[in-house]
Amino acid sequence: MEYIFDHAAMVVENIEEAVDFYLKLLPGAKALYQDESWAFVEACGAKLAFVKQDQHPQHLAWRVSSHELEKLAAQYGKEIKVHRDNTRSFYLEGPGGQWVEMICMEGSRWL
Repeated sequence: MEYIFDHAAMVVENIEEAVDFYLKLLPGAKALYQDESWAFVEACGAKLAFVKQDQHPQHLAWRVSSHELEKLAAQYGKEIKVHRDNTRSFYLEGPGGQWVEMICMEGSRWL
């Protein structure tokens, strides 16, 4: 059972503006994906997602295997959703309103 920190996601009003800011600020930063509703940036060993409020909550994401995702979803009574990039995940609300995403990348473009 391996849990790997995958990314931090921030809700922003303007995806393009957020991506441009981090690409200029952080040496070697690169946009892995970008459209009008979300973006993925890799910088200095970390991945940042920029999302719209109506798409995803602000969150921290841990990558798990498909088996572990299924087990956790059953344990917490959550439905696993398939995203457009073929990742599968569910969200849990932690203390203080911080959201956590448990995500499986198997079968997606990210592995």
